[in-house]
Amino acid sequence: MDRASLFVELEKIAPLSLAESWDNVGLLVGESAGQMQGPVLLTIDLTDEVMDEAEAMGCSVIVAYHPPIFVPMKRVVCSDTKQRLVHRAIKAGISVYSPHTALDAAENGLNDWLISGFGAGDTRSLKNHTGRGDLRKVATYLPARDVEKVRNAMASSGAGKIGAYDLCSFSAKGIGTFRGDDSTNPAVGNAGELTSAEEIKLEMICPESAVSLVVEALRTFHPYEEPAIDVYALEPMPDRHAGHGRRIVLDRAMTTAEVGDKLKAHLGIERLKLSPPGGDHSRKVSHIGVCAGAGASLADVAAQNEVELYITGEMTHHEVLALQDKGLGLILAGHTNTERGYLPVLANRLKKALKGLDVRVASSDRSPLTWV
Repeated sequence: MDRASLFVELEKIAPLSLAESWDNVGLLVGESAGQMQGPVLLTIDLTDEVMDEAEAMGCSVIVAYHPPIFVPMKRVVCSDTKQRLVHRAIKAGISVYSPHTALDAAENGLNDWLISGFGAGDTRSLKNHTGRGDLRKVATYLPARDVEKVRNAMASSGAGKIGAYDLCSFSAKGIGTFRGDDSTNPAVGNAGELTSAEEIKLEMICPESAVSLVVEALRTFHPYEEPAIDVYALEPMPDRHAGHGRRIVLDRAMTTAEVGDKLKAHLGIERLKLSPPGGDHSRKVSHIGVCAGAGASLADVAAQNEVELYITGEMTHHEVLALQDKGLGLILAGHTNTERGYLPVLANRLKKALKGLDVRVASSDRSPLTWV
């Protein structure tokens, strides 16, 4: 199977556009195409032990949830752990891909898996993904006979693409009026006369980067000497089911101890850190928020969304104190404990989508900390 097919499927599962702006996601090391001779290995962290395992099995691609290249590298020397791992991957011909916060935010991604341990209930994102902010709508007005010609010209310049569809447009009939001076040669009517004409309003969207080219193509194929052209900036489209963090409203309220037991069973761990809302262990909660990994940045958003008990991997001591002062209950389950259990789910999704693909979860990948 070609590497490109795998990366296309990973992009479908976790669109890179969903990632946080500070993150480093996608293909980080190695070839983007070419036949894979060995399996795909999934891991949370790329460590020397995981790389040993990958080399031993003749791995072709490592999907490392945490990006092994997070800050810019000015050199690649083997005395530095991260740089050594990058060097080993290149030497072994292994491509390394990281989905990180894109996988967190994606629908049916990591945070949806994390919150699924609490059963049925109304679930939504804590911080909705708002989609692309660089889209523009270009509109013009022209005779019906020229619509197809202008539409095709605009599309060839980058307009009218929505997802897997192209040549997307909208048109509506109307009446346009205009009057040219004696120097004009109007396509409809006569110079110096007020003219009313049946026209079609044609609208197409395009990225901001393509607007100038789309407008140039429109002018070239438009029949009028002075076509009316409008360019609108479009607000990003919110998505209730994609974004960072999740909130669930339980069908049945539970005590924080009951929530903790369910979480331990879901994550396969024996211990966690718990701070009940208001310090009351007997209080029942129905609004739970989650954010895999280190979720302090979303805690205030969770409180604004009526979350009573917030679950994440880790926080600093002072972050915990600040949230206790606000009455927000907390469960800290360990950074990678909140992430690692999704790897078998991701493996199954890839196997189902790409028949015959050999996908394995790294047995050497484990939390660097143990509970004692």
